[in-house]
Parts: sequence; C-alpha cells; structure tokens
Amino acid sequence: MVLMDVRMPGLDGLAATRAILRGTDRPPKILVVTTFEADDYVYEALRAGADGFLLKRSRPAEVVQAVRLAATGETLLFPAAIRRLAAARAGHAADGGAVARAGLTGREGEVLRLMARGLSNAEIGAQLHLGVQTVKTHVSAVLGKLGARDRTQAVIAAYESGFVTPAEPD
Repeated sequence: MVLMDVRMPGLDGLAATRAILRGTDRPPKILVVTTFEADDYVYEALRAGADGFLLKRSRPAEVVQAVRLAATGETLLFPAAIRRLAAARAGHAADGGAVARAGLTGREGEVLRLMARGLSNAEIGAQLHLGVQTVKTHVSAVLGKLGARDRTQAVIAAYESGFVTPAEPD
C-alpha cells in the first residue's frame, strides 16, 4: 500500500505513480493524498492507475478505512467526486473515443453506467436482475475491452468519452 502525495518536490505524485506501476507483476495499491478534491493532479493520478484518493484533512479512522477498502479492491471514489473531477476536465479528454471503440455490448454498457454511479457488484446485479458472478463477468469484460486496470480507470474512460456525463444523477 502506498500513500502518495500529489505535490512533492522533484518528482510529483503523478510521475511517481506511473513509475511504481510500470512493469510490475503485482502492483501495490496506491492512494493519492491531496488537499483539494478537484485537483488536476488527482485526476491524472487516477488515470495513471492510482486506486483512489484521500483528502489530507481526513480523520485517522477514514484513512484506516480507505486503506482497508483499497486492500480489498473496493473503489475509494464516490460518484459525486468522480463527476466533479470529470466536469473540471471536460474537453480535455486524452482519448474521448475509447468507450465507443471498445465495442461494449448493451449489457456491458449498462454495467459501466452503474459502475460510474458507484454501485457494487451486488447492487448492479439487483438492479439488472443478474447474479453477482454474472456481473463480475461483465465487469471483467468491460475492463478488458477498455484496457482499464480497475473500475476507477473504466469509469474515468466512461466520463472522458462522454459515455457517462457529470450531470447524470447517482
């Protein structure tokens, strides 16, 4: 587990995140620590593969909970925070056509939209009347088709491509 400050002298947190994740078979979980929720560095760190972010003002119990969640692979971004980050970056997408080119099936698209709303696999299954294992299969297919390391990167791709918009409700 790495707690990464985004603003550091010499090598910033974005470059450090990329360097840590480059070429590792078993990459560590990386939580970005920042002062601002809508920090461009945070957005880029998430695109680079960080697993979530924490505000520096977080209470110790929140830090512990975030570390536990990251260790189990859970998302550490609330949908509202992702929407704020995406809205702040609107028009600056690195690859706006990624989702369109991915060739998602209709069901995979539905799953991605629900992932972007912050739903767990169980919640997605309940909403779409699917078993959790089926949802996991769809999530894996979405990640594979988008070339995303995790759910966070898939959701960012969905926002950047316009597949999901910041205005969509939770």
